[in-house]
Amino acid sequence: MKVAADPDPSLVSQPDMEPEAATDKDSFRNYTSGPLLDRVFATYKLMHTWQTVDFVRRKHAQFGGFSYKRMTVMEAVDMLDGLVDESDPDVDFPNSFHAFQTAEGIRKAHPDKDWFHLVGLLHDLGKVLALAGEPQWAVVGDTFPVGCRPQASVVFRDCTFQDNPDLQDPLYSTELGMYQPHCGLENVLMSWGHDEYMYRMMKFNKFALPPEAFYIIRFHSFYPWHKFGEYRQLCNEQDLAMLPWVQEFNKFDLYTKSASLPDVAALRPYYQGLVDRYCPGVLCW
Repeated sequence: MKVAADPDPSLVSQPDMEPEAATDKDSFRNYTSGPLLDRVFATYKLMHTWQTVDFVRRKHAQFGGFSYKRMTVMEAVDMLDGLVDESDPDVDFPNSFHAFQTAEGIRKAHPDKDWFHLVGLLHDLGKVLALAGEPQWAVVGDTFPVGCRPQASVVFRDCTFQDNPDLQDPLYSTELGMYQPHCGLENVLMSWGHDEYMYRMMKFNKFALPPEAFYIIRFHSFYPWHKFGEYRQLCNEQDLAMLPWVQEFNKFDLYTKSASLPDVAALRPYYQGLVDRYCPGVLCW
């Protein structure tokens, strides 16, 4: 299926990644070997067993009132100092550094789009759920639609879904499942995690960001769709129009990961200014 025209012509001229990063591209998202593989597999096994339609609906009800905590964006960033993502095969350092790495990569490539810089900082803040006592399999990792059969590119698909009760359901185990063709991803129930939580938190707190920002936050972990082109049978025209933004964001989410950690203290004033513009004050989480 042909992707709709790029919503921002300036994105067309951007290289996929910096040349030095391109040489190391294959080292990212390695789910077949590496020192972190056992931890990563265990996280996905739990996720693919327990992420069901009923589970996701219960989590929407549990967290939809945003009564967990009141804090600023920067306080949430600081909380991620205490979180290492157990689904990530690439890095083993606190998630707060990854937030600034992503934001700075976007800032370098798109200096005129300050809202996009802020998305880089915000994109993983929903992982504070893991610090609220939620298991990591219900917070981190790639997302996928529940209520239909998982498609081929879902991580560890062939060896982690055997015990998922939804796949014993005659409806939920079909390609379309409980959905209509091209119903639009906004009408699809995604596996519960930091993406959906942060998207809903931003809506609840009325962040003054463009629609592209909300869309990127909501679907940035949906790799089977934005990287592998699957689940197109569920997409509508809006999804195809937004896809290039998610793909552009993914370059920086993935390829800025490095053991060379940013000087967070030096960067904070700039990003505090963006927070003050787009999502100021004490927020409901």
